[in-house]
Amino acid sequence: MRIVRVANFVAPRSGGLKTALRHLGAGYQAAGHESVLVIPGAKAADDQTEQGRVITLPGPQVPGVGGYRVLLDRRRLSATLRTLRPDRLEISDRTTLRWLGRWARRHDVPSMMVSHESLDGLLRLFGPASGRRIADVLNGRTAADHDRIVCTTRWAAREFERIGARNVMQVPLGVDLERFTPDRADPAMRSRWAGPDDVLLLHCGRLSPEKKPRRSLAALEGLRLQGVRAVLVVAGAGPLRNALQEEAAARGLPVRFLGHITDPLKVAALQASADVAIAPGPIETFGLSALETLASGTPVVVSSSSALPEVIGAAGVAAGGEGPAYVSAILELLSRPTDERRRAARAQAEKFPWPASAAGFLAAHDVRSTSGSDLVGPAETLGGDTGRAQVAGELG
Repeated sequence: MRIVRVANFVAPRSGGLKTALRHLGAGYQAAGHESVLVIPGAKAADDQTEQGRVITLPGPQVPGVGGYRVLLDRRRLSATLRTLRPDRLEISDRTTLRWLGRWARRHDVPSMMVSHESLDGLLRLFGPASGRRIADVLNGRTAADHDRIVCTTRWAAREFERIGARNVMQVPLGVDLERFTPDRADPAMRSRWAGPDDVLLLHCGRLSPEKKPRRSLAALEGLRLQGVRAVLVVAGAGPLRNALQEEAAARGLPVRFLGHITDPLKVAALQASADVAIAPGPIETFGLSALETLASGTPVVVSSSSALPEVIGAAGVAAGGEGPAYVSAILELLSRPTDERRRAARAQAEKFPWPASAAGFLAAHDVRSTSGSDLVGPAETLGGDTGRAQVAGELG
């Protein structure tokens, strides 16, 4: 089975979408299927990788978003797809690529849209007062244009359930349990930023408005006002970095901005070395970075308005608002014995292996493994007691 995947807004260096695409493609290949990924880039390329064939088509940069590119040449993309002759088409962009659902229908190719973002949430943050009505209209068109919609959490699926879409499946993403492990904790790395009696906080993610990184600064400030010797390390780049650095300096906050870290093992060591991580984004539909942090043995404080409470379960704490609640949540986690909270974080992450995610996505495509590999079957249920994620079966 040839599964062709098309994605826009793939980060040039890293990011949750790029990580998910890589692991799912490798899972499809391991299951005996042919995976082909089509993405935008600065120039055309055609490479064989661990996730299968990766075709890069030229696409323009989107101004002000950190190097993201998009596939806008519909004629060239259509010609590429006709040449590839997909058996299944998987699409990861609900805005500029929604037209591919209609293309697939004209060519008798079953199509699947993966909802990596919350349109309802984005419009709620940045859109007009009528944002929910606009989201409902656009989501209705998305559901009508594709044979299947895949959402990674129950939270993400609700905007489709609200409009009565019947072709929605819930399939969680996963985590690399070998790369992200508590064993990567590095005392030497930790000592660069925190003293032996300091609390080391971590914010790991893109510094953009929808991620609400100022909440992490507010949490640090609130802890220090209560006499907690806390320091914050921020790993990630984005349009708000300069402003955040200036604000931290003006308020006298001990924050280290590391920018984008290219070495994934250094990221894993950083996540394993922190005491508590903060993932304050209010419209996250899954939160791969938070799950990777849990796998590293570090508990996470998340936004109660996002999908992350489903993912972290009892291994973390959800907080509302802009600052004070995050202080309370961090203190609650710190009150737990260190070994206990680290074991709970790792145990929660172990419920989300990538092979199970790949099996769920294949089930959504109505295909199975042809290689005899030991993938978790489509009836497997993941996610624990909080927000269990049903891998197979329609919602609603």
